[in-house]
Amino acid sequence: MSQLLLVGTYRPGHTVLHRLPVGPKVAALAAFSLAVVLVRSLPASAVCLALAVAAALVGHVALGSVLRALRGLAVLLVVISAVQWWVNGLPRAVETTLDLVGLAVAALVLTSTTPVNAVLDAIVRWLRPLRRLGVDPERVALAFSLAIAALPATLALALETRDAARARGLGRHPRAYLTPFVVRVVARAHETGDALHARGLGD
Repeated sequence: MSQLLLVGTYRPGHTVLHRLPVGPKVAALAAFSLAVVLVRSLPASAVCLALAVAAALVGHVALGSVLRALRGLAVLLVVISAVQWWVNGLPRAVETTLDLVGLAVAALVLTSTTPVNAVLDAIVRWLRPLRRLGVDPERVALAFSLAIAALPATLALALETRDAARARGLGRHPRAYLTPFVVRVVARAHETGDALHARGLGD
């Protein structure tokens, strides 16, 4: 079985990013993500990736963590880049790859320099004024925590499905691992939903 990928594990430290409050870091990640999505050019993608790498260096994010995260995304990167190359040409494929790597590194910087509980507590505080409109801050925070918790498991499923396809001699056929991967992810989501419903959290 493939090595289980632990993405975004908080590592205590004393860097500027560790001392920075949660709000500015989340806002910076949101702005960075918007810039990556909205600005469509190869030089801009390279600059954004450079900024993400610089943030990782400032936050003393371990190189091993970055490499493990990118390894977990390798299947997704290869498939999306191949499709972009086929449909839009090599420059767009390179741009897309740089964008995805930059987003992954930026997200890793946030989760490596910020405890997950601090992020969830901040979300609850920010959404508390919306309680009058029917928004349940605790339930939204639960959704975020489930998404964060599900990321390593989802990446592990991707690696296991890829290895199974390779074992059958189908490693070069994307459909051989994409279809079972999607089926397994949907099944896992249904299992999580049923478990939450059984505890009265899905009513």
